[in-house]
Amino acid sequence: MATEFRVLVAPEGVDPTDLGALYRSPAAPWFRANMVSTINGVAAGPDGRSGSINNDIDRQVFALLRSQADAILVGAGTARTEGYQPTDRPIVVVTNTGAVPPQLVGAPTGSVVIATHERAAHLDATRTELDAENLLVLGQDAVDLAKLRSILNGRGWAQVLCEGGPGLLSSALSAGIIDEICLTWVPRIFGAQTQPLLTGADFDLTLKLQVLLERQGTLLGRWFR
Repeated sequence: MATEFRVLVAPEGVDPTDLGALYRSPAAPWFRANMVSTINGVAAGPDGRSGSINNDIDRQVFALLRSQADAILVGAGTARTEGYQPTDRPIVVVTNTGAVPPQLVGAPTGSVVIATHERAAHLDATRTELDAENLLVLGQDAVDLAKLRSILNGRGWAQVLCEGGPGLLSSALSAGIIDEICLTWVPRIFGAQTQPLLTGADFDLTLKLQVLLERQGTLLGRWFR
């Protein structure tokens, strides 16, 4: 896949004109996160959706990362707000309530996996909707993300793409399950917004920049743990 991006940083030996190569995972298993943000760190527009701040440039890389993934990991709130629908990749929804997001109710068997915990309020109802293989109860009062990673890898889903939102990404980074962060900065800035890129868990990680691209004022980067 040829790239029209200006390549600012790229690993040695990688063709800087090949966008697929610039984003290829270096190993398996590999958990990658992908987020979009304004330049002041706001992860959603006034309507509460990240879909209202991204652009065609971000969507190009978003589609590429999905095409490289074996499964998509997402928080239930993001799945609801962004209107997630079944895709050609399994969607793994992390939820504290145990409920299946409305748009994913009735999805083809195996296309949606729910990861929740023993005290989830809607656990019993979800047990009637999903078979045991697609309902993962991990932890007593919070989802054990390290165990979730192990289970997904055990299913052969070596390349997992976490699409947030801010709460899940924070928890995943704190739990140490994320190997890579992909971040798009769109050339916009908002005031008086309350949706930060990360929220919840407290952690401090040092990352290594691998790729930095620019196109029409939009910046896209890859960082490895």
